[in-house]
Amino acid sequence: MSDWTWGPGGPDSAPRPPFTFLKEKMDGTNPKIEVRDAANRTWVVKFGSEVHSDTFAPRLLYVLGYGATPTYYVAEGSISGVSGLKRAKYFISKTGAFRNARFKMHHGEDGAESKTWSWTQNPFVGSHELGGLKILMMLTSNWDAKDARDGDGESNNSMIGHDWYAVTDWGASMGTSGGFFRRDRWDWIGYRAQTAAFVRSRPDGNLVFSFKGKHGQDIATGIRVEDVRWLLTYLSRVTDEGLQTGLVASGASPAVAQEFAACMRARIDQLQRVAGSSTVERAAK
Repeated sequence: MSDWTWGPGGPDSAPRPPFTFLKEKMDGTNPKIEVRDAANRTWVVKFGSEVHSDTFAPRLLYVLGYGATPTYYVAEGSISGVSGLKRAKYFISKTGAFRNARFKMHHGEDGAESKTWSWTQNPFVGSHELGGLKILMMLTSNWDAKDARDGDGESNNSMIGHDWYAVTDWGASMGTSGGFFRRDRWDWIGYRAQTAAFVRSRPDGNLVFSFKGKHGQDIATGIRVEDVRWLLTYLSRVTDEGLQTGLVASGASPAVAQEFAACMRARIDQLQRVAGSSTVERAAK
């Protein structure tokens, strides 16, 4: 369960207090700041509605073999030297105390250059790997699929060191996908409501996903049964216990973790049915 608890960074890379304030970041929807920890590493600290989902998804990706950025949920702590806050002032007290934060290792800590990439133009178009990543976007209901076409500073897709293509922002997941007034994140009730119609197979063999979001057509269409079968060879290793461990490590209560895990299991079961994969055993405990 260590991978589910600590994610791609492992326990040795977890943020180490004390934390020192560097600056506030004004990009994106949720308030963020940069801090430096006791190990002299820089972290982007996010507050608000995306904290839990943006911590859980990298654990799922990592367990399945995809690239993911070290990300941790910190229930509470203190940051010294905080000043001049705007959006983040509602989440950090005057003494620097905070609660419920996502710490993500800052891009560039390893010296690698980061660039953006597009869902429609990349070296993996037509591959099972890209098809599997799109399925994971829909499995987690990550409706914020912005890419290089959305302009500098807007993409959620990063190419690290020219050979690691990844989705690095999963905050808009584990809720309801859809249009502006229908979508949400980290909402197990909305996630459950959309689970029953997650995916179906048409008589002609094409797959239809109910997912809607940014570049939704690029994400939801063109997924082949072979892509689903390929991903299922890795998803078959995922247990309900593992999902719940990862969710609790991301700040979910045990009860909420159980609800999310049950919905995700139901979606995986649907993938098994449309793939006709009788050889893939359910790995639930």
